[in-house]
Amino acid sequence: MATTECSIEIEFTGAVTVVRWGDGENRFNLSTLSRWHEALDELENVEGPLAVVITGEGRFFSNGLDLEALAESPEVAEAALDQLHLLYGRLLVFPAYTVGALNGHTFAAGAMLACCLDYRIMREDRGYWYLPEADLGLPLSPAMFAAVTARLPVAVAAEAMNTAQRYGATDALAATLVDEVGPVDDLLETAVRKAELMAGKDRRVIAEHKRMLFGQAARTCGYVPGVAG
Repeated sequence: MATTECSIEIEFTGAVTVVRWGDGENRFNLSTLSRWHEALDELENVEGPLAVVITGEGRFFSNGLDLEALAESPEVAEAALDQLHLLYGRLLVFPAYTVGALNGHTFAAGAMLACCLDYRIMREDRGYWYLPEADLGLPLSPAMFAAVTARLPVAVAAEAMNTAQRYGATDALAATLVDEVGPVDDLLETAVRKAELMAGKDRRVIAEHKRMLFGQAARTCGYVPGVAG
């Protein structure tokens, strides 16, 4: 695998693989997106039982797009958005069960990434889930909209998108933005336990069900299962 400056580490522990993103605020730019796609390439090539846990470090699960890096040129911004959309599509139909351990702030493009995961656990004491686009004057792209609405009820997505509300853990759970909340010290262990319950399920069946459930959303994101983009 190519080496990049982005700190995304893959820890294989039996049938459960933990992906740790540790770049401070965990913002998306071309470097981080390249590393994300490398990581998914590696995980897709794993044979046998598998479930994946994705988490960040410290205060942030992800603070969204690296707007400073994207401001370098329109070409850089376009390329990064294309790769971000593709990442969402790949995660939506990833051929194994995915669990998000939302260790901190889950903002903007980071909240959209969380929407692409099968199960989401949020720390109960600190951090917000937030789609700020209505505050920023930056509407979601069709691919982002597809990622947000693939699993969320329409009314929930509408509230989150149009009010730019910051959801703490209790409100996020009540709104079904996340599936579970818990103490931060147990967050990763809880996510791994959930993943362990799912790791032995037939991945071919999971992949086919995801294709039927989310294939259209993945295609809107520019990804067709089996085609890297």
